[in-house]
Amino acid sequence: MLTILFIEKYTVGSKIILAIFFAILLYMLLQFAVKLLEMGYVLKYKKPFFVHFYTFLRKLNPQQKFILKSQFAFYNKLSEKDKTYFEHRVASFINDKDFIGRNDIAISDEMKVLIAATSVMLTFGFRDFYIGLIHKIVVYPEKFYSKTNQNYHKGEFNPKLKTLVISWADFKLGFQTTKDNINLGIHEFVHAIHLNSLNERDISSTIFSDTFKELTETLANNEVLRNQLAESHYIRKYAFTNQFEFLAVIIESFIETPLEFKLQFPEIYFKIRQMLNFNFAGY
Repeated sequence: MLTILFIEKYTVGSKIILAIFFAILLYMLLQFAVKLLEMGYVLKYKKPFFVHFYTFLRKLNPQQKFILKSQFAFYNKLSEKDKTYFEHRVASFINDKDFIGRNDIAISDEMKVLIAATSVMLTFGFRDFYIGLIHKIVVYPEKFYSKTNQNYHKGEFNPKLKTLVISWADFKLGFQTTKDNINLGIHEFVHAIHLNSLNERDISSTIFSDTFKELTETLANNEVLRNQLAESHYIRKYAFTNQFEFLAVIIESFIETPLEFKLQFPEIYFKIRQMLNFNFAGY
């Protein structure tokens, strides 16, 4: 009798284990199939199959939302649906990063919202928007002395320390003068996104890095376009320091004066649009 009961229990237990095993196997196969399908979609259309999918949406408090609406023009260009996604991402970014004040500056809601919104704007076409290479955001009241290269800086990104550092005065100036194609926040976050895309292999990072390779190859093979860029007063000379500064500078221009960029350098404009997956806010 005991032997029969043991066999029955063993059989039931085996069936449960097998059921769990096949459920896990099925889940893994489905994940693999979805990734294959999306990869095919990405290869064809050069964009993710989807960007926004959330189990719940985080909210900003009334003061934070007022700051976003009154001081961040990009947010106001979005549809009502996209605004809810944007708010969720700003709130999520703030929650994910450590904001640290230096030289007696106190971190305010204004700082958190506008800095987070800058990052979210640049990654709004990405599925993964957190920028994993950034853990800390350090804010100085103005220019600061950098021990990295023994000089005064307005901003810098340190991938080893996973830290983005900015001068608050210069960050604010970047959004107060919106037609000069100089924006400290955009510039430093592009550096972080660029380096992050070289380390991560998610869909958005892959599109970003692969499209930038395509852009560099286009420029390498098109002497006329290279000369037009070099002689242009639209793209400032600092862009030609190296490939990292080039990308940061042209994305500053893309964000601040998209119509002029599209008119002067349409081929480059559409590569940047593809890199960022910008199909909203009139871009």
